[in-house]
Amino acid sequence: MQTTLVLQNLLSAPVLFFVLGILAVVMGSDLEIPSPLPKLFSLYLLLAIGFKGGVELSHSGLGPMVLSTIAAAILMSLLVPLGSFLVLSPRLGADNAAAVAAAYGSISAVTFITAQSFLSVLNVPYDGFMVAALALMESPAIVVGVVMARLAGTNLEKGQGSQGNEPIAWKEVMQEAFLNGSVFLLIGSLVIGALVAQFSPSGIERMEPFTEKLFYGVLCFFLLDMGLVAAQRLRDLRQTGLFLVAFAIAAPLLHASIGLVIARVLGLPQGDALLFMVLSASASYIAVPAAMRMTVPQANPSFYITSALGLTFPFNVVVGIPLYMTLVQRFIPAT
Repeated sequence: MQTTLVLQNLLSAPVLFFVLGILAVVMGSDLEIPSPLPKLFSLYLLLAIGFKGGVELSHSGLGPMVLSTIAAAILMSLLVPLGSFLVLSPRLGADNAAAVAAAYGSISAVTFITAQSFLSVLNVPYDGFMVAALALMESPAIVVGVVMARLAGTNLEKGQGSQGNEPIAWKEVMQEAFLNGSVFLLIGSLVIGALVAQFSPSGIERMEPFTEKLFYGVLCFFLLDMGLVAAQRLRDLRQTGLFLVAFAIAAPLLHASIGLVIARVLGLPQGDALLFMVLSASASYIAVPAAMRMTVPQANPSFYITSALGLTFPFNVVVGIPLYMTLVQRFIPAT
């Protein structure tokens, strides 16, 4: 890994604020972000990235490269939870394995946004259509996780015992998979951005003070809160065991490597290749936990939340992104 890339990532404002949040918990500071604000910041980031991605998608169109990349992203969101479930189920049991597998098959929008910020610092261009891949990778993993739990004989009907012949509560599954707030806002903002770019281009300029100038500062504030939350979740590692700790570090490395191979086969440029690797390597700690609590209530939240948020998220933000960029520069030629 190139030392300069690591330093550029570590010394960027968003990552430094993330580290500051971790230090606040470690050193016993009473620093906290009032509870309504992190939710607002999250919604803002999703709206801004979705809108900008929609504008770029309108400009690029749905060509072969765009469609093949989106198809590959959806395929990853199906295969990663399947493979993860096979690895995890012998040690964690079907319920916990399904929930963790769904988290790792899904994505972290904040990790993706941090990678975009990293590319901007390096002046490496990337395409807005990658946001479409981001938006479409969340839901399939949730469905796969629920189906895996059901096929393993888990009852999904609100903790009424384990009956293998109970039907899957498809209405609840689909509600959480496709209509949870983060997915709905991201896809909706993407569509709005594309429509505005197509039919009312002047609206893009009017949105710029909101979607561009505020973005970096809000990202810093949000990552400060994420540092606080991630450090608090690290205390739960005693319940997860060394096996899950190892998985939380090894999984993003393996999935990012698979993402690199796919990006090279697709012929993606370096910026898009890094974003595809980050999508493949990240894990959901918002949408998937909300879905799993409802559809697989027997699963232990300490497993799938702590591994995704307490380990994989900080690993990707601090170490993973510059490591993946090093691999991109090694195996994908600059254009």
